[in-house]
Amino acid sequence: MPSLRVAHVPGVTLTKWRRIWDERFPRLSLEVVEVPEAEQQSILTDERVDLSFLRLPVSAAGPAGDVLHAIPLYEEVPVVVAAKDHPVSVFDEVTLADLSEEDRLEGFTLATALDLAASGSGVLVVPQSVARTYSRRDLVHRPVTDAEPTRILLAWLRENPHEMIEEWIGIVRGRTLNSSRSARPATPPATATKPATVRPPRSGTSARQGRRPGRPRGR
Repeated sequence: MPSLRVAHVPGVTLTKWRRIWDERFPRLSLEVVEVPEAEQQSILTDERVDLSFLRLPVSAAGPAGDVLHAIPLYEEVPVVVAAKDHPVSVFDEVTLADLSEEDRLEGFTLATALDLAASGSGVLVVPQSVARTYSRRDLVHRPVTDAEPTRILLAWLRENPHEMIEEWIGIVRGRTLNSSRSARPATPPATATKPATVRPPRSGTSARQGRRPGRPRGR
């Protein structure tokens, strides 16, 4: 069976899900790649990966149309990223009005925008997960209380036949091995045991009712 290929945009952490995958399917490799948001949809439609964690909106990657399945996962808190000596550093949180006169670093790659922010050339509003993932000593970030949160989805091609896609979806959604949707048996087959020896009752006494053998307990 081919390995399962999973992409994600910056800020999405797959550590827990990868660990569970390795425990359940140690012989099936999981290929994980980080992609910029501009490629988050095309990497799916070009069939370079089997699933991808997308960040809404996806307009930069084109309309999804009817070719993708997607399930919503969670929302992300927006933060402003600025140089460590920027005025926003003295506040616990800010509003969009506080940033109205700031130069917003848009249209750059993430790496370039972070460098520009560190140099004092402007500020960058990103999900908190991105700011934490790419935290630097020369940068600070603060929540923007009235900015719209971003949303993370898990998406895959409707026509992708890879049978392990459902397994990855189950892991992400917290499905256990005992779920009926799992393509793999929840427990190994029970080991056969020898039938118990049945002895006739002693003369003059009544036979005790034998206990019915129970089902083997799952491991």
